[in-house]
Amino acid sequence: MSDLLTPVRLGALELANRIVMAPLTRCRAPAPDYVPNELMARYYAQRAGAGLIVSEGTIVSPQGRGYPDTPGIWSQAQVEGWRRVTDAVHAAGGRIVCQLWHCGRLSLPDYHGGEAPVAPSAIDPRWKMLSPAGPKPTVTPRALSGEEIAGIVADFARAGRNAMAAGFDGVEVHASNGYLFHQFFARCSNTRTDAYGGSHENRARLLFEVLDALGRVLPSDRIGVRINPMMNRYHGIAVDADTVPMFEYIVDRLNGHGLAYLHLTEPFQPGQLDGVADALHEVAPHFRSRCKAPIVSNGGFDPARAQDWIARGLCDAVAFGRAFIANPDLPSRIRHGAALAQPDTKTFYQGGEKGYTDYPALDVCAA
Repeated sequence: MSDLLTPVRLGALELANRIVMAPLTRCRAPAPDYVPNELMARYYAQRAGAGLIVSEGTIVSPQGRGYPDTPGIWSQAQVEGWRRVTDAVHAAGGRIVCQLWHCGRLSLPDYHGGEAPVAPSAIDPRWKMLSPAGPKPTVTPRALSGEEIAGIVADFARAGRNAMAAGFDGVEVHASNGYLFHQFFARCSNTRTDAYGGSHENRARLLFEVLDALGRVLPSDRIGVRINPMMNRYHGIAVDADTVPMFEYIVDRLNGHGLAYLHLTEPFQPGQLDGVADALHEVAPHFRSRCKAPIVSNGGFDPARAQDWIARGLCDAVAFGRAFIANPDLPSRIRHGAALAQPDTKTFYQGGEKGYTDYPALDVCAA
């Protein structure tokens, strides 16, 4: 695992190794204030051996909410809560960026005073989302006005300022997995006829307006972007003949922003791309030659495959998700060739310490 364990630079971020902790929604910031707490600080500090931690999706405004007990970064109390987390991570020798998130139509009226969530267009994703009372079907969202879109850009800029005030080493824009930016990218969820619909340029406009706004409040080499071009049959998104050209356009334009990294998700769900004629079965290898930023790959990697991709130059770092839930000391386990513990999926979103901070670290002497 020599390549996986070597240092790497992602923009302004100097990492001790190429093992990234992927963003993981864990629903531990309780209502009504959604403030990160001491339990969360302990959870992240336990995992500070990662070269970089990408925080769980962090909501930029009340309008962006879509899940119970997910943390925000719009209030001063939330900034102070996140400061406890970043201080704990830094004290343990780690680096952490804040993933900035707006769920768009992947939400429920439960989170918006009974009103419909917002989206590029009034198209129901026909999915089920988690509510405080359990899973519920989505509804038809309300299409955003141009003025409201400008407000979302301002929300992301405020979130960037707040993230830096909270002590984060940078931010990651969550433009992935069927959430708001992805809803603008995809033809199946964006039927607008104004400046935010139709052409590649228009459907990508919101992302680049947000990146320009963030670039005015923090250095661009501390900004990452996450995309998932091959998400299909999930969260109401479909891959079609326009998908690859759309994301090629996005990656080409990202090259002009001097970003810290591009975070790319590989297809990893069984049958995800079955019957899709225009699919990419390997995402990072397709974009490697046209992407000027370092690439972080994500999606079902085990340590051996991660090592192989880095050794072959297909990516610069690899993000692990579930492996970090059950293995807080994942880099140490990889270094020592130790077996990986398996997570308890029932505890992913239930709150509390169980299945969160109670996974043990490896006894290196015993190993």
